[in-house]
Amino acid sequence: MRPQAALPLALAAGALHTAAFAPTGWWWLSPLALALLAALVQRATPAQAAARGAAFGMGWFVTGLWWLYVSLHDFGGLPSLPSALAVGLLCAFQSAYVAAAMALAAWLRRGSPLPDALTFAAAWLVMELARAQWFTGFAWMASGYPHTDGPLARLAPWIGVHGIGFVVALLAAALAQAVIARRRALPALAAGLALPLIGLALPQHFTNPVGPLRISLIQPAIAQDLKFDADYLLQGLARLEAQLHAAKGDLVVTPESVLPLPREALDAERWQALTAPFGQGRAALIGLFDKGEQGLYVNTLMGVGGQSAGYAYGKRHLLPFGEFVPWGFRWFVDLLAIPLGDQGHGRETRPFVVGDQRVRPLICYEDLFGEDFADAFVGPEAATLMVNATNLAWFGPHLVQDQHLQFSRMRALEFQRAVARATNTGATALVDHEGRVTVRLAPLVVGTLEVTAQGRKGSTPYARWLAAWGLAPLWLLAGAWLLSCRRPWPYRPASRW
Repeated sequence: MRPQAALPLALAAGALHTAAFAPTGWWWLSPLALALLAALVQRATPAQAAARGAAFGMGWFVTGLWWLYVSLHDFGGLPSLPSALAVGLLCAFQSAYVAAAMALAAWLRRGSPLPDALTFAAAWLVMELARAQWFTGFAWMASGYPHTDGPLARLAPWIGVHGIGFVVALLAAALAQAVIARRRALPALAAGLALPLIGLALPQHFTNPVGPLRISLIQPAIAQDLKFDADYLLQGLARLEAQLHAAKGDLVVTPESVLPLPREALDAERWQALTAPFGQGRAALIGLFDKGEQGLYVNTLMGVGGQSAGYAYGKRHLLPFGEFVPWGFRWFVDLLAIPLGDQGHGRETRPFVVGDQRVRPLICYEDLFGEDFADAFVGPEAATLMVNATNLAWFGPHLVQDQHLQFSRMRALEFQRAVARATNTGATALVDHEGRVTVRLAPLVVGTLEVTAQGRKGSTPYARWLAAWGLAPLWLLAGAWLLSCRRPWPYRPASRW
């Protein structure tokens, strides 16, 4: 292969990797795309590997995150060129992680198929963990998510999404070695196939049902450009009141910030009218803003009724730029005129108790960070199911809704709990404890999805070790392997690579 063909091929491989994610369900594209990347860096120098990793990352993230342009341009009011530039800079920043991982894999290459495959997979895992945790974390489109479908889903209750990502990377590197080294790669290929095969034999049943809960998931379908419009607010309140009163479930859940104002801005009469159907027998989680510490407003799900008096779950893992202002970027947030762009962190960690069920709320993308709430699914007072309240109207109807639903499916597999999702414009759905979408409301329509979710008790192995140690075991295993490697000899010129 000519060296000048490597970068376009890596770019195409990254786009191919995006195609493995929802809504396609083509999980098998994930190891093939990573195998192509592994082949491209197998005989490359560290500098060449970094460039090819960066190209792969740009192909992956530009095709997977382009919808951020909608929030910046359509709703943020930023002109087209700066909006595209901002999305491109974010994708380049994310691609830098991939570039560093590939340079590290090339620098530590030993020239032996099995160690090199393990090095590629360990470097990939470190990259994914860094993306998930550094600078508050942005774990969107981690490489384990396509495998909510397919045989690797059986590994989710044992090692979680990042563990699955390591297995995929090892399999991909083994496939690349099989093409390049052929017979010498048989041990690497055996190792790459062993973990998926072991997953098929692992026990899968760690939780037991504790009874059903009827849930009403409200989808108001409020256009984002009207959400904070003062003239539209009274009309929106009337519609919400009608939906709350018509809901049939024992628990009614609204999307996040369905009331785009602080709780104290509503007079007592209006609040009483909204919450009249709820008491000891029925409950609701209503999205609004609540005054938190230091006078900052907190994105909150206010509990009404149920057995948790005075319950208010505030979002704990905030989104940079949209919900808190990183140091030095006040000018950017002010330029976009983001409403309530500087928010406080929530402190509540208890489940919301409704009858015999303990419901763990999650707001928007904080359900990507399972390490933040794994302790909710361990111990005698563990939550029996999850509820996610989201507003993705900021990003348009395409791709992002299916991606986020896929991430919720992974949380269901990891903790073996149902996930009920109430969203503004989609994807409002119920995911069962095996990660299957049992029912979904059509996007962009006003409606209420009436579902029956099965609560469960018990803890998966992943929930137990994640609650105890967080992601540290994965960091330690990958770091230990990489530290054990050494650069054995100076690099030979590779004219064909």
